[in-house]
Amino acid sequence: MKLKDILTIAKTELADLSTVENPDFRLEQAIYKQDEKIWEIVVSYLVENTNRPSKAFSALSPEFAFLRMYKKLEINEKNDVISFLMYDNKA
Repeated sequence: MKLKDILTIAKTELADLSTVENPDFRLEQAIYKQDEKIWEIVVSYLVENTNRPSKAFSALSPEFAFLRMYKKLEINEKNDVISFLMYDNKA
């Protein structure tokens, strides 16, 4: 399977998680686990920032309209997503 195919599968699975017109899906990491015959991937995409600081604190921190979310997926040899996991890109 090609990386482009993996990203297409991930986009299809994750498309409903963002209300942004262009969620800018990106394949951040891809590892093929030969013994398990699965792809372990990390995909990022944009979502609306609904946790903006109050006006009192807005001068102290930047106010971004969007946040980049990261998700870890496992895809089997049948191109099925078999797991959907939280992913911390700061760890």
